Amino acid sequence: MTSGRVAGLGARLVNAARTVGPPLVFGIRLWASICLALYVAFWLELDNAFWAGTSAAAVCQPQLGASLRKGWYRMIGTVVGAIMIVVLTGFFPQNRIAFLALLALWCAACAFAATLLHNFASYAAALAGFTAAIIAADTLGATGGASTEVFMLAVWRASEICIGIVCAGLVLALTDFGAAQQQLAASFAALAAEITGRFVGMLASGPGQPDTQPHRRELTRRVIALDPTIDQTIGESSQLRYHSPILQTAVHGLFMALDGWRVVATHLRRLPDDTARQGAETLLSSFPPELRSAPRLGVPKRWTADPLGLRRLCEEAISKLLALPASTPSLRLLADQTAKAAVGILHVLDGLALLVDAPARPPPGRRGFRLSVPDWLPGLVNAARAFIAISAATLVWVITAWPNGAFAITFTAIVVLLLSPRGDQAYAGALMFTFATAIAIVCAAIVKFAVLPGLETFAGFCLAIGLYLVPVGFGMAQTRQPAMLAVFSGMAFIFIPNLAPENQMSYDTEQFYNLALAIFAGCATGALSFRLFPPLPPALRTRRLLALTLRDLRHLAIDPKLPRSEDWEGRVYGRLAVMPDDAEPLQRSQLISALSVGSEILKLRRIAHPLALDPELDAALAGVAHGNSATARSWLTRLDQRLSSLPAPEGGVPRWLRTRASILAVSETLVQHAAYFDDGALA
Repeated sequence: MTSGRVAGLGARLVNAARTVGPPLVFGIRLWASICLALYVAFWLELDNAFWAGTSAAAVCQPQLGASLRKGWYRMIGTVVGAIMIVVLTGFFPQNRIAFLALLALWCAACAFAATLLHNFASYAAALAGFTAAIIAADTLGATGGASTEVFMLAVWRASEICIGIVCAGLVLALTDFGAAQQQLAASFAALAAEITGRFVGMLASGPGQPDTQPHRRELTRRVIALDPTIDQTIGESSQLRYHSPILQTAVHGLFMALDGWRVVATHLRRLPDDTARQGAETLLSSFPPELRSAPRLGVPKRWTADPLGLRRLCEEAISKLLALPASTPSLRLLADQTAKAAVGILHVLDGLALLVDAPARPPPGRRGFRLSVPDWLPGLVNAARAFIAISAATLVWVITAWPNGAFAITFTAIVVLLLSPRGDQAYAGALMFTFATAIAIVCAAIVKFAVLPGLETFAGFCLAIGLYLVPVGFGMAQTRQPAMLAVFSGMAFIFIPNLAPENQMSYDTEQFYNLALAIFAGCATGALSFRLFPPLPPALRTRRLLALTLRDLRHLAIDPKLPRSEDWEGRVYGRLAVMPDDAEPLQRSQLISALSVGSEILKLRRIAHPLALDPELDAALAGVAHGNSATARSWLTRLDQRLSSLPAPEGGVPRWLRTRASILAVSETLVQHAAYFDDGALA
């Protein structure tokens, strides 16, 4: 009995250590990063050493990849912001109003760029804005006006910030080996396994199979959520950074597989039971035996264990499906769309082979960078808010001649620029950040006036701030709630500026509370700006994304210049990536349907002219362009009849059938989402 109790107690202690250990270790890493940054800044005798510690706190994240990636982009944003403030000062050395107005305008431009970009590139754009405000806070007098020493101030502030980045990166790189790559591989494997397993299970179940649409919609949401994880993973490995297009292609492959699955499922449900059963059996017979077992395909470990082996099986299945002798457009559609789904899974397996470092994996192809803007309006709204909020804080400072007013402007810029890309979560995040600021001010006052006066060494100083930073870091790593994460992150970020450590510490209470009030006022002003000028609601953003995609589809239908399929797909993938979490599953399905219709239209356009089918196709696409799916389907039926009546040249039957299969796929998608495709008319 006693030994059993001891064993149970030991198991509980082990579980507690596994739960508490990683967050506690991160808290120590956060503390060590800030202490190292402050030590280097003190040793170099920099004026405002606290910016080094603040920068280390901002960069330090529970995930190694996120920290390294964030540090790299923070460095880029810092350099750009420092250069910009020097340029502004050079253009307007004596014109206070023009200088301050252009500073607000620059921050607005950075808010706009931060909204258009994603993940850590968005963070770099925000940094470029509030770094300029940080440097401006040191160059401006009590009522504004640029300083002639702006260049050296920019160098010093940029140096302090970069010291914090390097120190945090060094501590994390030496103490954390990272796990984002394994986590991303597990996510890819789980999604690929579930998509393939459910698809094969659908084919094997025969007529009367359950509706798979809810599963596809949930899987679409999970694929969209991969984007931040990919960026974190890239931050951990230079090899992955170089081959990052493979990972993005893997995400696109998941969307491709879901789209192929959707078309096959929709068509099977429209067929008579006997025909549907025969079609499903024909498709299954084209799969290698290893790919016919739905339970085995649904096991993610198999996908990470041998991605190249599964890739060879997918290639075999694709070859059989594309060469499948089909006598009807219906069977040709099923075979081609199943092959499309298999091609998507093949792209995922390429990504998995990269992530698990599989030997002899196929060489990747490189893709150039393309900036696709899903919607310009959220960026314009965020830019306008940033300009108004920073201008208002500047005006109050100029009127009141508040000595610490420049810090209020700086933290207004920080809150507005950092949180603008969060959309409808920005206001709640700003409130949490302001609440965290109040807590950090109280704790900084306790440490500065009750603890530090009794300590004389840097080691004692480090122990004192560790009593605060280690628990805060523990909370950052432990919590899974976005609101609490914002609180702990804000507490870590705001603590050092309020403490304002120096080589020769000053314990002037009036100076402390003036600075604390300026920081709190800046954060509160940023939060108020989100209340007075709220972001676009998620429902409106979703409707706009759908409307913009439908507009682009209609222009594509009547545009004589054929865009590349990659450009069209990249544009819609970009809109899928920014679809709000609150979007309805049907709305995500509509976006994927528009993607499918656009891709099929591009295929038909390329085939129509050599076969002299332009009149019927133009009439059908005019119906799509004018929001009349019934007319479009009518002309597509005529086009199909004409194709069926033409004599097929020798060896041309597969091409003709593929053309008719594309017509059938477009027609069925137009029926399935007629309300969406008929919404409005061509502008």
